[in-house]
Amino acid sequence: MNNMLCKVRCSLRSGRRLLKYLGLQKGIRLLSYGTAAVKAEETIHPKERPCSDALTWVSNYAPCFGIHGNSVEILNTPDEFYQTLKTNFKNAKKRIVIASLYLGTGQLEQDLVNGIEYACERAKSSGNKDFEVHILLDYNRGSRGGEVSSRTMLTPLLERFEGMVQVSLYHTPDLSGYLKQYLPPKLDETVGVQHMKVYLFDDSLVMSGANLSDNYFTNRQDRYVQFNDCPEMCNFFSGLVKTVSTFSLSLTADNSTKLHPEWEIHPYEGDHKDFKEAAGKTVSKYIKSVSDDQADRQTKKKIKFDTYVYPLLQMALFGVHTEEMFVKQLFRSASDGVKISLATGYFNLTKQYQNIIVLESLANFNLLIASPQVNGFYGARGVMGNIPDAYTYIASSFYHLVKYYNMQHRIHLYEYYRHQWTYHVKGLWYYLPNQNLPFLSMMGSSNFGHRSVHRDIECQIALVTQNKQLQTQLHQEQVNFFANGVETNEETFQETDRYVPMWVKLASPFLRRYL
Repeated sequence: MNNMLCKVRCSLRSGRRLLKYLGLQKGIRLLSYGTAAVKAEETIHPKERPCSDALTWVSNYAPCFGIHGNSVEILNTPDEFYQTLKTNFKNAKKRIVIASLYLGTGQLEQDLVNGIEYACERAKSSGNKDFEVHILLDYNRGSRGGEVSSRTMLTPLLERFEGMVQVSLYHTPDLSGYLKQYLPPKLDETVGVQHMKVYLFDDSLVMSGANLSDNYFTNRQDRYVQFNDCPEMCNFFSGLVKTVSTFSLSLTADNSTKLHPEWEIHPYEGDHKDFKEAAGKTVSKYIKSVSDDQADRQTKKKIKFDTYVYPLLQMALFGVHTEEMFVKQLFRSASDGVKISLATGYFNLTKQYQNIIVLESLANFNLLIASPQVNGFYGARGVMGNIPDAYTYIASSFYHLVKYYNMQHRIHLYEYYRHQWTYHVKGLWYYLPNQNLPFLSMMGSSNFGHRSVHRDIECQIALVTQNKQLQTQLHQEQVNFFANGVETNEETFQETDRYVPMWVKLASPFLRRYL
């Protein structure tokens, strides 16, 4: 049955290529994927049409922000990322908005907090009552450590600047009852976390996958893209953080928590179904209001932009699947000759993503994943030390799936290795046929894995650009990452250090739901 199915799919794929050769590719796209994909393919010609028309179908899912490509800057190193945050937090005069998994407790992190404190003190002494600080972290990860934690790092700000500083801790409604009572710290985070990464100061922001911890500032490689002087885009992300904060717990100066004044359902003591439904309505209402407002603004504006940004959210618990819908459409609608480079620090594609890449898409894929030695859990104690083994098994399974369907000519799997570094890069670079520079890039918090799609709160952006300077920056960023990648082959997964314990193999169907 599987062999027959493979032959049918291969025949369809060959038929599509023949039809494309005969100039009938649009017809087969219509039959295969529907009118939305045809619309995307008809409009994905940036030389003939404005960039805003290039992905018209995504407008059904997300608001669109026109910006100038020259205002975007790629930061390349962890130190550059850290210094950018440190300087801009300290110099902020309007607002500081942060969304992260957690805040570390070392000196580097304390210096960041000191910069925020300096900005607050300046606003207070100058009578700037409009200055505000909003920080959103995950409840469980932010509470880890007890006496010294993300929470205790921030309570002095709440004490000194009451009303100016707000700290919110998102708690997944899926962790309640017996799970809440008996799951130990660290393991409770596998149920679901706040995973968005937004670092905003005044009308500029950095989109990243990095957390606020010392290793992310030194030798843990990630992506960092800075958007300068983009007020409408910053207003959106500021509003997004505040929206999620309404159904998160508010941290107080004495390190206790309480419900947000606009929220009535407790995340783990209240009814979890009611919580999910109410949170979903809150997020959807916010996205719709911004989308409608931006649509009106775009039609009225006469300014021509060369770059467009689409924020993509993934909050499956609350019925928000924008990122997932976008990724599937992007992969499915890619024509023959498209090149897609995809990076993830934790390689665990959903079955749907995997099947689309291997069995449906016509694009060429290069995937950059972590080698076991640069996995953040490498060398960890206890069960956590076997997490790299689980990822090795998942990567091996994917490699052999590609090989089974004879797709090695268009799907290549690379492993990132860099001595004494860890790897946390995530994102995507999309190249149109016969183009050497990317037309689109995705960046943000998502790893494209099961937990990103189904468990955590995630936020990415899709950036579509005609700006050659920005395209060159994005391309060089991709080249730099893949320069540390080694392509996998059959021998890779037979090496002695790739031994996967039998219990990990047997448990992998269960483990994949939490990785």
